[in-house]
Amino acid sequence: MCVHLKKLGASRGYREGHGEFLCDGIKLLEEAVRGGAVVTTVLTAAHLPFPLPLDTRVFFAERGVVNAISPLKNSQDVLFACKIPPEAVVTGVSGAQVLLEGVQDPGNVGAILRTANAFGIEGVLLTGECADVYNPKTIRASMGAIFRQNIDYMTIEELTKLSVNGVEFVGAVPGETDTDFSHIAPKNAVIAIGSEGQGLSEEILSLCTKNMSIPTSPDCESLNAAVAAAIIMWESYKCLH
Repeated sequence: MCVHLKKLGASRGYREGHGEFLCDGIKLLEEAVRGGAVVTTVLTAAHLPFPLPLDTRVFFAERGVVNAISPLKNSQDVLFACKIPPEAVVTGVSGAQVLLEGVQDPGNVGAILRTANAFGIEGVLLTGECADVYNPKTIRASMGAIFRQNIDYMTIEELTKLSVNGVEFVGAVPGETDTDFSHIAPKNAVIAIGSEGQGLSEEILSLCTKNMSIPTSPDCESLNAAVAAAIIMWESYKCLH
């Protein structure tokens, strides 16, 4: 069991092969149970102040054992494994969506999931070389949003099919493009955000019928991807509410 949990925290391939992911912390465990996640295994060095599903395996261990298994610095008293939910088949868009392309930092992806959940974004789509949403660092940064937010990985072919079916794509790009969010972020649209280093690929930009920019001072080269996404989602939220 300990080897299994350690591998879940260390390897994306192992997580995908076994259909489980690793989380840490009592608060996150409570979020998982409340959100209906399938919690398979709990390893704890502390008392659990709430009940778990009857089929959840619970193991008690010394704090040093939990620390040795956790992939995170400043690990907490509880580690637990959850089933990876089945991927949804996305054939259309209902509500505002955010598309991340090539955002590789797990902390940024987790922060974007948390912000998307706060601002009522219907779904977060990922394409290209994005960080794994089930990386323990992503999960910790999401602050429980991993259990509440609709998340889907999509290929460029699947995104193209959405565009052909009438879904509108809006690209977030640097430079002097439109900055008036009131008419650029329709209710049922996909807002595409790239990494701060590479931006959006030509393939994704070709799907976008509109582009938007965040006005910044002339000496600012770029914004952190999570910060840019937060500004865009906040502006979209204001426009749609």
